[in-house]
This record gives sequence, structure tokens and C-alpha cells, in this order.
Amino acid sequence: MDWFTSDGYWLSRLVFQRALAGVYLVAFLAAALQFRALIGERGMLPVPELLRRTRWQDAPGLFRLHYSDRAFAAVAWTGCLLSVLLAAGVDSRLPLWAAMVMWALPWALYLSIVQVGQVWYGFGWESLLLETGFLAVFLGNADTGPPVLVLWLLRWVLFRVEFGAGMIKIRGDDCWRRLTCLDFHHETQPMPGPLSWFFHRLPEPVHRVEVAANHVTQLVLPVLLFVPQPVAGVAAGLMIVTQMWLVLSGNFAWLNWLTVVLALSVVDWSPSSGPSPRPPAPLWYEVTVIAVTVLVLFLSRNPARNLVSRRQAMNRSFDPLRLVNSYGAFGSVSRVRLEVVVEGTDEAVVREDTVWKEYGFRGKPGEPGRLPRQFAPYHLRLDWMMWFAALSPAYARSWFGPFVERLLANDRDTLRLLRHNPFSDAPPAHIRAQVYRYRFTTWRELRATGHWWHRVQVRDFLRPTRAGRR
Repeated sequence: MDWFTSDGYWLSRLVFQRALAGVYLVAFLAAALQFRALIGERGMLPVPELLRRTRWQDAPGLFRLHYSDRAFAAVAWTGCLLSVLLAAGVDSRLPLWAAMVMWALPWALYLSIVQVGQVWYGFGWESLLLETGFLAVFLGNADTGPPVLVLWLLRWVLFRVEFGAGMIKIRGDDCWRRLTCLDFHHETQPMPGPLSWFFHRLPEPVHRVEVAANHVTQLVLPVLLFVPQPVAGVAAGLMIVTQMWLVLSGNFAWLNWLTVVLALSVVDWSPSSGPSPRPPAPLWYEVTVIAVTVLVLFLSRNPARNLVSRRQAMNRSFDPLRLVNSYGAFGSVSRVRLEVVVEGTDEAVVREDTVWKEYGFRGKPGEPGRLPRQFAPYHLRLDWMMWFAALSPAYARSWFGPFVERLLANDRDTLRLLRHNPFSDAPPAHIRAQVYRYRFTTWRELRATGHWWHRVQVRDFLRPTRAGRR
């Protein structure tokens, strides 16, 4: 090891880079398969309209130069290809400068996608992938040992992810302080997984232990990332265990997986387990890494202030390129699960005895007898936003009307986002949406009915609407 690199972390870098490429692949694949209905030229929130009403400096990206659905598809599928190549280790066979370019390309492509994604891309893991991906550009390849400065910057990202989430909880809902939040959270989280029912039915003392362990993981262990090994590696390992518990208990897109990837970069490997020491890094590379480190530290001032602020903001970007961000989740926890159920009818006139048929979503709860599926790290963007819509119609004001219009037209791209379309032969005559209260069934109810959910109608969300009328 010289002052600039640490050969002992060569395997950590290798695992980190390959795993990050896998996360990139999932992100680009989700963009490629969902964009037409969400933000395409004829989507619910079309990109061309966004570009007309916003300034270049507010959201720079490739689509400022030109946008078309074909161009977006090219960007997304190119990102998929690059991710596969990086996961296969092609960058290790290239000169250092070419490897850096190869890592910079998916970052620039995904940044361009997020900049035009609007509410569909307003999640913390989008910024986390961009921030992590930016630092990955400067990690080097087989030509040089991992730069110490970049390894420390990755720890700084992991610290903010975990500590930010911990502080938002302590400052937020008092159930976190009373250790009772997980009495509700497994049931009311945005998208439960196939094991969420079982997690919810764990004894209350286990839920208390879950919350207490969460506080230790998010408020104590992050500080230990900056102490010497092996303590830092043990802290990172415990974070990985906690993240895998979260993976089992719900669907949080790639947030947990990317946090695991960051934690893997902290693990120490002795120099004897790696190849022979590499030659010194090129001067231009050292200068570049030092300049990037200074830039990141400068941009970190606002996220650092946010961590200690009483008005801490979750998942906020402080610069247009999303280089350094704030993170956090579930400062408050819902006690009751509400779901928007969308239905249609082919009857020309709506009466009291009208037969309504329910649309089926891929991930969000719908039919009471359907066990939630595992989708993470894949991100079902429409399903997530339906959860927000149930919390408040304000979250759906911009897109729910266009969504209904596309259902009334049997729009092919929109229907591809759904699991089940009850009107495959002809479009429905009317669409309505109602809010239901959902709860997990008890063991006795599950055995008697075979239903994982019990639901009761609460109110109308959208009264019956026909084509051309909202």
C-alpha cells in the first residue's frame, strides 16, 4: 500500500463493482420496460411537456438535446448492455482511462433518465444509485489498487444512508422511540412481500427487538465505519445482515441491495489474498481522484447540515447532478393500510346493480386471496405510486386522471404495467376507483378462508367516469 491506494481492498472493489453493475442492470431494465406508459410521448406524464416547462440547468441530461421514445429506449437498453459488460468484468481488461469511461457511461445515461422521470423517479434509491455510480467511476481497475480516498467516500455514502434513516426515525414518529412501529409496518409498508404476513404475525416482543436492532444498526454502527479494522468490517457485516432481513420482509426496490453493495466495499481483505502489488497509479489519475474528493467534500456541506437539522429532509438532492444527497425513510409509519382499488364496467349506464370488474396490479395488494409476490430489486413504479395515492389524493393529482383515460382506451402500454385486464376484448365503458382498508388476516381467518388479506370499503376515490370525461 502506498499513500494513494490500498491493495488489501482489491477483492472488496471487485465484488462491489460487479454487484453495482447488477443493480444498474435492474434499474435500466425497469426503465426500458415501463417508460412508455409513464413518461413516454403518449404517457401519463410525457417527457416533452416536462422539457418545455423546465430549464436545462435545473435538470441537465441527454434528453435536453433530443427526446423521442426511440431515443429513450436506446438509452435504457444501452444501459442494460453496459451493465452486463461491467458485471462480466470487461472493464478489467481495458486501460484505466477506458475503464473509467465505461463506468461513467451508465451513470450519465441513468442520470438522464432520472432527470425526466418526474414523480415516477422521486425515490431515494434513484439518487443513491447515481451517487454510488459516480464514485465507482474513480475506483480504478486491475491497473491500479483501489484509491483510499474513494473507499472513504463510499463509507461516507453508507454512513449517510444508515444514519440519515436512523435520525429521521428518532425525530419522527414516536412509535420508533416506543419500539412499537413494527407492530404496524410489516402490514402497512408500500409493497409487502410473500413473507410480510408472517413477519407481521411475529410475537410483539420480537417486534420490539426488531426496532431496537434497527436503532443500533442505523445510529451506532455507522459511526464505527470510520474506525480501524476489523471493527469497521464487522459493523458493515452487521449492516448487511440487517438489510437482508429487510429484503425478506418487504419489497423496497434496490434500496437494500445497494446498501449491501456499499457495505461490501468496507470489508477488509489482507494483501496476501490478492495479486502482487501494482505499480504506482498514474499522476493524472491521482490528480483526478483528489479533485473529485475535494468536490464531494464541498458538496457534502448541505447533506451534513441536514443530518443534524431538526427539520431533516428525507431523500433530497442538493445539486442538479445528484452527486451528494440526503437519505432516510419511514419517519412516520401508517397504522392503517389503505388501498385504491380500480374497477371498470362494460355497461353503458351505471346503476346500483352494475357489475364492476377489478383490475389486477402486479405488486400492490388487490384480491384478498392473493399472496404478495417478491419483486425487489425490480421496481414497480405504478404500484408504488398507488400506495401514495391511497395515503392522499394529492400524490396522484398529476397522473391518476391520465391513467384512467388510458384504461378507458385499453392503452396497450399502460395495460402492460398491470397483472390482469378484465376487458381484453373491448375497452370498458366506465372506470371507478374506491378506497379500501386492508389488514392481514389472522391465523384462524387464513385457515378458514384461504385469504391473506381482509378488506372493507371506506370511500370513493374516483366516481364512475367514462371516456372524454373526468
